[in-house]
Amino acid sequence: MPVYAQIILMIAAVIVFYFLLLLIFGWGIRQVCFKIIAEMEAQKAFSEARAVKLPDERKNFFRVGIGNIRPKALNVLTADKIVIKTAAGKYYLNKEKLAEVKKKIGS
Repeated sequence: MPVYAQIILMIAAVIVFYFLLLLIFGWGIRQVCFKIIAEMEAQKAFSEARAVKLPDERKNFFRVGIGNIRPKALNVLTADKIVIKTAAGKYYLNKEKLAEVKKKIGS
C-alpha cells in the first residue's frame, strides 16, 4: 500500500475516533441529565420555594478528567433553561420547559 494511502487512512481513523469519543461523552452527559431530572422530580422541586441544593462545582479545580461529568450536565440543563438556579444557589425544574422536552423526546 502506498505511503500516501496509509497517511490518508490514518487521518481518517483519527477523525472517526475523535467523533466516536464525542458521541460517547455526549451520551454520558445525557444519561446524567436524566438522573438529575429524576432526582429533582422525586424531591418535587418545581418552584423556587421547593428548590433543592445540588453539587454544581468540582471540589478540586486541578483534578481534570471524565470522572465526574455531573457539573457539566447541570450546566447543560441550566443553559437550556430546564433547571433554574435561584439566588440562594439552589435549583428547581421549569415545568413548562421540561414538559416541552419530554414531548419532543417522546415523539
